[in-house]
Amino acid sequence: MSEVSRLLHEPWPSVERQKFAVTFGMWVFIASEVLFFGGLFLAYTVYRHLDAEAFKAAARETEVIYGATNTAVLLTSSLTMAMAVKASEEGLRRMTLWCLTATAALGLAFLVIKGFEYKSDLDKGLWPGPGFPLHPAATQLFWAFYWIATGIHAIHLTVGIVIVTVVIFELKRGALPVRATRFEGVALYWHLVDTIWIFLLPMVYLIGRS
Repeated sequence: MSEVSRLLHEPWPSVERQKFAVTFGMWVFIASEVLFFGGLFLAYTVYRHLDAEAFKAAARETEVIYGATNTAVLLTSSLTMAMAVKASEEGLRRMTLWCLTATAALGLAFLVIKGFEYKSDLDKGLWPGPGFPLHPAATQLFWAFYWIATGIHAIHLTVGIVIVTVVIFELKRGALPVRATRFEGVALYWHLVDTIWIFLLPMVYLIGRS
């Protein structure tokens, strides 16, 4: 079986058309995600404008060290994912595997760090509801946004780790060609998750600390 026949899947007439379809499909998905998170960020902006001081006071209780560490972890994972795509294009199977493995490991490290951060938040009682330790009451709106936004992001990252892990195993057992068009779609998804976090970082951790 030739490399082209291994790369090409129905109903696409050529590898180039298939590659375009993968990229286009991912950009459509990204557009839908932008609409979703855009609505969430818009709601945050409106409520922050209505009670800026409460949001600043609430944000000062976030664990900025955890946030900064996880930012470094995700940016590094974007680098290893970009290296994986480049290695794939060059036909470097071992390098592609190593870079994908590093990407999945860094994603997992992010979730572990986030788990420690969540535990710290819960130990301080920072879950909106009766007995919430911060005042005024609008501080709970910030923390509601925090749990919703970071939780949804963590779910997206978990999905990304699963996808990357599946690709690694398929590549290892030879079911996936090293130059498969799938890599670009996976990379776009991973970079989307990283970009969302870049927006969350100042909104969650940095306001009120200047």
